[in-house]
Amino acid sequence: MPCALPFSAPDLLAPMEGVTEPCFRDLVLARNPPQRLGGAFTEFARVVGIPLPRRTLREHLGPRRWPAPVGLQLMGSDPGPMAETARRAAEVGAPLVDLNFGCPARGALRTCAGSALLREPRRVEELVRACAQAVTDRPVTAKIRAGYEDDSLLEELARAVEAGGASMLTVHCRTRAEGYQEAVDWSRLARAASSVAIPVCGNGGVRVHADLERLRRETGCRYTMVGRAALGDPWIFAGASVRACDAARFLLDYAQALERAGFSTLGAAGRVKQLLQFWTAGVLLGENRLEWLRERDPARLVERLRTLAGDERDSMLNPQLEVREVSALARSLRARMPLH
Repeated sequence: MPCALPFSAPDLLAPMEGVTEPCFRDLVLARNPPQRLGGAFTEFARVVGIPLPRRTLREHLGPRRWPAPVGLQLMGSDPGPMAETARRAAEVGAPLVDLNFGCPARGALRTCAGSALLREPRRVEELVRACAQAVTDRPVTAKIRAGYEDDSLLEELARAVEAGGASMLTVHCRTRAEGYQEAVDWSRLARAASSVAIPVCGNGGVRVHADLERLRRETGCRYTMVGRAALGDPWIFAGASVRACDAARFLLDYAQALERAGFSTLGAAGRVKQLLQFWTAGVLLGENRLEWLRERDPARLVERLRTLAGDERDSMLNPQLEVREVSALARSLRARMPLH
């Protein structure tokens, strides 16, 4: 019998490589109350050959704990090491373990992990079962894409995840071949939701706050997961209306958190630019997105944010987080920029 899900609301922050490490994740969780943002996930921890050490898993989880749970996502292709890593994740306090069958990156495909496994539903079921049997006191969930080249195996994949013992299935409604194209097909989410009894979480195509409930209403999914839209509007879950100064304050807080984590000013500015590619909140950029992205002096970019943010802070929209020790994981990520 699958374990009950711990989410505090039906809207969830997606796991994104190079993004949802503790610096960004904590800022978003602080700005969206648990009755609006029901949970989040770490970026994936890659399991290759041997189980990951507990230290690495603690670093992925970060030093803070929030009312909304943060699931630890794992990606790998070998049931033995994956199961032992899942067991260790539960041991170090992860409230749930999520399995990645959706990453389209070439590195994942080379090691037959992530979306490479979408061609083999039996192996998906085997991996889910191994982890679910290793972790019996908290949920194991799984995230897939709608398919590899096409969506012909979608229902079979959904049933494989359920048969393996997962407590929830998340479906990114694009296939691996479709990457992150703008067009989405929510009928695929409806197909997945109608093919299994476990809760389904729909991912893909959410752009604004109103889309969160609309996705559930139109597809039958019980949960909605948001990825890139949260990079452009960290308040999307609460639906808060923010000003340009509030938007600048968030980005400034993010840059400062990254520098405390060991990023150089250049590295922190690069991460800020990563968000600026998607940014929509607070009418901050206007028609000048390219101007912001082309700024080559990181100190000047940060100073521009500081000027726009001003001296006042709206404590509801941008609560001040106390400084805590930042994990070595965040420091190790300072040179990594991709979104997957």
